[in-house]
This record gives sequence, structure tokens and C-alpha cells, in this order.
Amino acid sequence: MAGSGVDGILRGLWRLGPGGRAGGGLGTRRALRRLRSRCRDRWALLTTGTARERGMSTAEYAVGTIAACAFAALLFKVVTSPEVQEMITSLINRALKVAG
Repeated sequence: MAGSGVDGILRGLWRLGPGGRAGGGLGTRRALRRLRSRCRDRWALLTTGTARERGMSTAEYAVGTIAACAFAALLFKVVTSPEVQEMITSLINRALKVAG
């Protein structure tokens, strides 16, 4: 993160010190170290959070795909059963007699 904008801004603040004068005092340096640490922690949280969410959405898609395949297999079993085939055949025959 050496060349990022946050580091550049913090380096500039470090040089200015209190009251805008060059050469910040010891308290300013400690405060800037804490600020830099907080910025880096926040940045790490933001960047790793999106990676975690991508993994979660991938897992959700996988579970959804498995559920859809299981439902399709169940539906196929039901539709290919002799009782359901008989009902569908009688429905089509009745529709053709009414139409023709």
C-alpha cells in the first residue's frame, strides 16, 4: 500500500505537524500512526468483505442449482409414472374430441 492515496495524504500530514508547521511533534506522530492503522484495518475489512460475499453467492448458486436439479428429477419421476401418463393421455384425447 506504499503508493496509495491514503499513504500519501498521511505522509503529507506527518510532515506538516500541528498548526501547519513542518516537523510534527511526538503526539502528532502517534495520532497519525493510529489513524494510519485504522485506515489500513478498515481497508482490509472492506477488501476482504467483498471476497467473502463473492464466495457466499457462489455457494448460494451451487445450493440453488442442486435444489433445482432435485426438483427436476422429482418432477420427471411424477410425470413418467403410469397414473400421470394415463391422465395426460385422457386429457389430450378429450381435447381432440371437443376440437374435432
